[in-house]
Amino acid sequence: MSEIKGSVFWITGASSGIGEATALAAAKQGARLVLSARRKEELERVKKATGLAEEEVLVLPLDMEKPAEIQPAVDAVLAKFGRIDILFNNAGVSQRSSVLDTRMEVFERIMTLNYLAVVALTKAVLPVMIRQNSGHLLVTSSISGKLGSPMRAGYCGSKHALHGFFDALRSEVYDHNIRVLVVCPGYIKTDVSINALASDGGKHGKMDDNQNQGISAEVCAEKILQGIRRNRDEIYIGGKEVMGVYLKRFFPGLLNRIVRKQAPK
Repeated sequence: MSEIKGSVFWITGASSGIGEATALAAAKQGARLVLSARRKEELERVKKATGLAEEEVLVLPLDMEKPAEIQPAVDAVLAKFGRIDILFNNAGVSQRSSVLDTRMEVFERIMTLNYLAVVALTKAVLPVMIRQNSGHLLVTSSISGKLGSPMRAGYCGSKHALHGFFDALRSEVYDHNIRVLVVCPGYIKTDVSINALASDGGKHGKMDDNQNQGISAEVCAEKILQGIRRNRDEIYIGGKEVMGVYLKRFFPGLLNRIVRKQAPK
């Protein structure tokens, strides 16, 4: 079992949603935190909410779309804490637009943020964990990383890529006592649909009904920490939408018919 108490727990996308909730839950369990996102003022708000002492938390603004910021960020964490025990690659963006209407640069941005930036940060942290001979790597994928759904093709593609990368990495780092957890949320009540990219790259700006009725980010965070403690390889978090994973595996034709009915006419 991986120990959360006393660990140095780095979370990207920590300024809201699942990242914020996981930070608060980890703080309650005794973790020392590194909080990263683009909005420094929101990270400071989360830092205050954790109740941690100054020496137990580092606010580290980071734009994952700027590769030049990644290694200096790793160096800053090591300067503060001297180690990195858990890295939660949680930053990302969703999408709400058809393949036909979506500009190519939108697909490129989604792939850069959701996949390539995650690979870059993971590669930068990996040597640290290998030297320690310990560590835990987490990434937020999605139920959409296990199956496809309409109006999210770019998003689904980026999340599918994460599974291939982290499944391969898991086998490579096992003998270094490094564990890999792929987190697959379904409908979680966050602003992910509001912040999703539209066909032109602007914000979708709407709360999806399914998202609005989803489970809380706090419940999601507790399940993530449970997955860490139990050294799980992959976890699915949500309501009935989680059944889509099993339909894909055992009844793919049925799932395809369900998905077609969801597609806009």
